[in-house]
Amino acid sequence: MTTASAPPAPAETPRPPAQDQPPEPPATPPLRVLLRYARPHRTVLLATLLLVLAASAAGLVQPLVAQHVLDGLSDGRGVLGPVLLLAALVVLGAGLTGLQSWWQQRTSERVVRQIRRDLVFRLIRLRVPELDRRPPGDLISRVTSDSALVQNAATEGLVMVSNGVLSILGAVVLMGVVHLGLLGVTAAVLIAVALVMVLVLPRIREAVARAQESVGAVGAALDRTLGAARTVKANGAEGRETERAGEAIEGAYRAGLAGARYVALVKVLSGVSIQAAFLAVLGVGGALVASGSLEASALIAFLLYVFYLASPVGSLVAGLSMLQQGLGAVGRIEQVKHMPVEDDVDDLRDPREPLAAVAAPGAPPVEFRDVRFSYPGRAPALRGISYTVPGGTQTALVGLSGAGKTTMFALLQRFHEPAAGQILIDGVDIATLPRSEVRRRIAYVEQESPVMAGTIGDNLRYAATGASDQDIAEVLRLTRLDTLIDRLPDGLRTEVGNRGVTLSGGERQRLAIARALLRRPEVLLLDEATAQLDASNERALRDAVDQAARRCTVILIAHRLSTVTGADQIVVLEHGLVRAAGTHAELVEADVLYRELASSQMLVSEGNEDVGELADAPR
Repeated sequence: MTTASAPPAPAETPRPPAQDQPPEPPATPPLRVLLRYARPHRTVLLATLLLVLAASAAGLVQPLVAQHVLDGLSDGRGVLGPVLLLAALVVLGAGLTGLQSWWQQRTSERVVRQIRRDLVFRLIRLRVPELDRRPPGDLISRVTSDSALVQNAATEGLVMVSNGVLSILGAVVLMGVVHLGLLGVTAAVLIAVALVMVLVLPRIREAVARAQESVGAVGAALDRTLGAARTVKANGAEGRETERAGEAIEGAYRAGLAGARYVALVKVLSGVSIQAAFLAVLGVGGALVASGSLEASALIAFLLYVFYLASPVGSLVAGLSMLQQGLGAVGRIEQVKHMPVEDDVDDLRDPREPLAAVAAPGAPPVEFRDVRFSYPGRAPALRGISYTVPGGTQTALVGLSGAGKTTMFALLQRFHEPAAGQILIDGVDIATLPRSEVRRRIAYVEQESPVMAGTIGDNLRYAATGASDQDIAEVLRLTRLDTLIDRLPDGLRTEVGNRGVTLSGGERQRLAIARALLRRPEVLLLDEATAQLDASNERALRDAVDQAARRCTVILIAHRLSTVTGADQIVVLEHGLVRAAGTHAELVEADVLYRELASSQMLVSEGNEDVGELADAPR
C-alpha cells in the first residue's frame, strides 16, 4: 500500500499568527475622518468658500445700499448711482454663486470617487472569513449610499457651515454698526434657538447610522433572493422572499422617518429663529422710531439684515445636518477600513523576470504536516492531517461529507490559515510565501464551477490574459467545448449571462476546467469537477486531467469513486483525520469504509472483486 503519511515532522516551526480576526485599532473621531477625506481638495474647497463669501459680501452690502437709496429718495437726491450699484451687486452675487456651485459639485464628485475606489480596493481584498460572515448587499451599500452621504458632508457640508458662520459674523458686525440695541435683541433670540438645536443635531447622526444599516439590510435581502432566483421561483417562494425584503424595507422606512423628524425639527427651528428675530426687532425698533431715537431708514436696513440672516442661518443649519449625516455614514465606511484584508495578493513583479527560486519548474510535491483547523464556533474540521502528494501525480481525497476535504483546498490556497501544522509546496511552507505567489502556482476548479458575467472568451482568459488562440483551441478540445463554440453564432464572444445562466451545469463545469487548464498551473485542484457531466464528457475530462497530470500535480475531491479509481493515490478522510491511503485496489482490500463506499457505487461486488473495467483501466 502507498503510504500517505509524511515522515515524523520536526519540531514545529513557529507560524506567523493567523490574522483572520485582528484586533481593531482605536476608533478615529468621525469628524477627523471626514476632514481627512476633504484634505486633498482643500485648495479647491478654500477657493469655493471664497466665492461663497464674495457672493455673501455682495448680499451684505445690499441693505446698506438700499438705505442710501431710501435716504436719497427722502432727501430728493439722485438715486441712479446707488440703484445701478444695487443691480450690479445682485448680478455679481448670482454669478459667483453659479461658479461656486460648479466647483463644489466637481470637487464633491472627486471626493466620492476616491472614497469608492478605496472601498472597492479593500472589499475585493477582504479575507475569506470576513466575506463569509457579511452579507454582500450590506457591503455594497457602503460603496453606494454611505459614500454619497460622506461625499456631501466632506465638501458641500463643510463649505455651507463655514459660509454660514462667516456670513453670520459679517452680518452681526454690520448690524452692530446700524444699531447695537437691536443687535442685542436679535442675538438673544438666535442664541435661545441655537441651544435647542445643539441638543437635536447629534440625534441626526444616530438616526442616519441606523438608517444606513437598514439600507444595507435591504441590499442583503435582495442579494440573497436574486442570487438564488431560480431556487426561489422553483420553490414558489416569491411571496416569502418579498415579505422578508419588505420587512427590511419597513425597517429602513422607520429609521429614515426618525432621521427625517429631526431634520424637519431643525428646519423649523431655523425658520422660527428668523421670524422671531424679525418680530422682536420690528417691535423694539418700531418703538424706537416712534420715540425719535432711530431713523426709519436705519430700521428698514436692520430688518433687511435680519431677512438676510435667513440665508446664512439656513446654510449653517443645512450644513450641520449634512455633517451629522456624513458622520453617521463615516462609521460604516471606517468599519471597512478595519476589516482584515489580504495585503499580499497584488503581484508587482515584472512579468519578464524569472520566477522566484521557490517556484521550481515542473510539478512540485504537496505536503500536509499535522495540519489542524477549526471554523469559528464549530468542532475541529482538521485534527492533525498529514500526507504527501508526489509531484506529477494524481491524488484523490474521498470520504463522507464533512470529513475536511474542501477545507484542505481552502487552506492550500490560504483562504484560511491553519491553527497548527504546515502546508508545503515543493518543500516550502506556503505561510512564508505571498498569497499572490501561492495562488499563481495553483489552479482551482470549485464544486459550483462559478462563471463570471461576460463572454466565454472573457471567462477563459480570466486568469490567463495573455493566452494565445492556439492555447485556447487546445483547452477547448480537451474539455470538449469546441463543438459548443462551433455551434454558437458568436463563438467565444457569446455572452454567458449573470453567473453563467445561459450555460448548462455541465458546460459551466467544463468552462471552469478549461479556464484552469489554460493557466498551466503547477498544482491543479478539482473539487467534484465532473459531478454534472454525462458519462461521455466525464471520460473526456478524465483524459484531460490525465494529460494535465503529466505537467502538474493534481489533487481531486470526489464522491463518485468511478472518477478516481485510476488515481496514483487515494486518501480516505474521516472526521478530519487521514483514515487510510493507497490505490483503489489496495483500499478495497484494506479499508472497510472505502470498501463500503465502493460497494455502494457498485464498483466492487460483495466478494470484493472489482466490477467492470473502471478499476483496472490504465491512466
